[in-house]
Amino acid sequence: MKNVKIVNVSGLNTVNYVDGREGKFRMISKCKAGYVTCSNAREFENIQLNKSKAGILSGYKKGALQTVEFSPNNSEGSEYWLTIFARVGKKIKVIDESILMELEVGVINQLWDTTELYNQNQYKAVNSKTWADKAYVMNETVNEDLTIS
Repeated sequence: MKNVKIVNVSGLNTVNYVDGREGKFRMISKCKAGYVTCSNAREFENIQLNKSKAGILSGYKKGALQTVEFSPNNSEGSEYWLTIFARVGKKIKVIDESILMELEVGVINQLWDTTELYNQNQYKAVNSKTWADKAYVMNETVNEDLTIS
């Protein structure tokens, strides 16, 4: 992605662990029975999530996703996991900048409206007008000259 700057007036704690790297993902979610469970993304899911990090937050039912971890591909053979998204109740403890760069207003309004991600002041700060607009990067306003001849 070209040089995109995140606008974060919500005060979310951000990290930059992904930093353009590809890797594997695993998600910790709450099941219907009420306990948490860990799921490793399958290979085809890893490919998709590496292309679109915001898809991580839209892949689970509302309120189910608790934590997302990322293990970068490396040549050393070691495997370690970094937390790129974590929430406790309504509070977002940490979120990676790569997720924020792609996150759309519609995803937040549908699935994350009870958390800190949902913030009307944030939407105003980045000129969001529709659900398809980005929530944490500046949206360019389109001014059309409507002259009738």
